[in-house]
Amino acid sequence: MNNGASTAGATGAKAQNASWPDGYGRQVFDSVDSTLSEAARQASELTGSTWILAQEQTAARGRRGRSWATPRGNFAATLMMRRSESPSTAALRSFVASLALRRAFVATTRDEGAFTLKWPNDVLLNGGKVAGILLESIGDFLAIGIGVNLAHAPGADQVEAGALRPVSVVAETGKVVPPEVFLDALAAEYAQLETQFQTYGFAPIRTAWLSHAARLGEEIVARTMKDETRGVFEDVDAQGNLILRTPKGRVPITAADVFF
Repeated sequence: MNNGASTAGATGAKAQNASWPDGYGRQVFDSVDSTLSEAARQASELTGSTWILAQEQTAARGRRGRSWATPRGNFAATLMMRRSESPSTAALRSFVASLALRRAFVATTRDEGAFTLKWPNDVLLNGGKVAGILLESIGDFLAIGIGVNLAHAPGADQVEAGALRPVSVVAETGKVVPPEVFLDALAAEYAQLETQFQTYGFAPIRTAWLSHAARLGEEIVARTMKDETRGVFEDVDAQGNLILRTPKGRVPITAADVFF
């Protein structure tokens, strides 16, 4: 389901916006069920990396199938990239994307100190969740789905118990950032970091990510469907695992929800 799509390849997009990165396509839809679903529908036709933005999503989803509300004014986009590495290496792009998100937030709000990064794939604003990332493999492509509360935030009753409060950019900073403006900033930042990732690997991305990590050095809880681990957030290792210091020693966490 889609309506009012406007599509521009990398060359066309750059003609509209000089900051649009070379080599990336740009599609903007008025309304879709979800940008991840739209990306999957287009997978057989895409020839290169492409950003797909929707002004509204009617059936969005987050991690573990959770619903994600995306009213107009918020940001909902998916970056489709052809995947050539192992799944474990491709998964490190959640760190690339979260760093790019933080830089785009700073570029559009001019607020350097308000944004931090929560393992494995959230961005926080003044301690509340403002953005989330979802990675999916679709054939030979990696789909990076991104949702941002630019204008609206879900109510506390719409998130699970113990989760961080949802916040929006406009409520916390007073800045109104249109989705297409945010897309332009995010695409430019992501392209720079993707080039760095491909050239130098994960190490510089990891260092930069840790410099903005929320609750580094503090006690947190990592919870899976089966159990939970409580410990001091000590590090993120070279594979992207969360490292907690516990009474039983250092424990690597591959996948979990983190609670403060």
